[in-house]
Amino acid sequence: MKFKTKNIVTAGLLLALGIILPTIVHMSGINGAMFLPMHIPVLIAGLTLGSTYGLIVGVLLPIINHLLTGMPPIPNYWIMIVELALYGLVSGFLYNKTKKNLWLSLIISMIVGRIGGALMVLILGRGFGIKAIPPLGGYLKVITLTALPGIIIQLILIPMIVKAYEKNRDSMIW
Repeated sequence: MKFKTKNIVTAGLLLALGIILPTIVHMSGINGAMFLPMHIPVLIAGLTLGSTYGLIVGVLLPIINHLLTGMPPIPNYWIMIVELALYGLVSGFLYNKTKKNLWLSLIISMIVGRIGGALMVLILGRGFGIKAIPPLGGYLKVITLTALPGIIIQLILIPMIVKAYEKNRDSMIW
């Protein structure tokens, strides 16, 4: 893959957004697991820049946020790396392969990322010898219900942002 300056700059801006949004959410006292502020820039990166950039933004964002703010805390840190990496990778891959089917790519990547995060809970739980690991289906239900406001925000905002980006991609100054 050839890395273009414009895409690197856009990925950097999305990383910055992924640091600013969670900081604002946490400073306001809102539960980040409810509004999912790191998910939005990662999904946008995958859908607009492709799977490689989506994967990179998805891996780097929890690492940078943790180093700067301590959030997400460990062990959520590892769960978020897997979940967001899958969001970026799958959204970019599917959007390219489905000939730009935005809704299908977005929804499937959200499902795959959640499942990946749930599998990390299972792996970490077993690795740390935790006996009271919730059933996978139960865990997915709880995290999905908790995150419902964030999921709705993603389903509304991300398609609008991606379409606006694609419409104006060539006229952007960077």
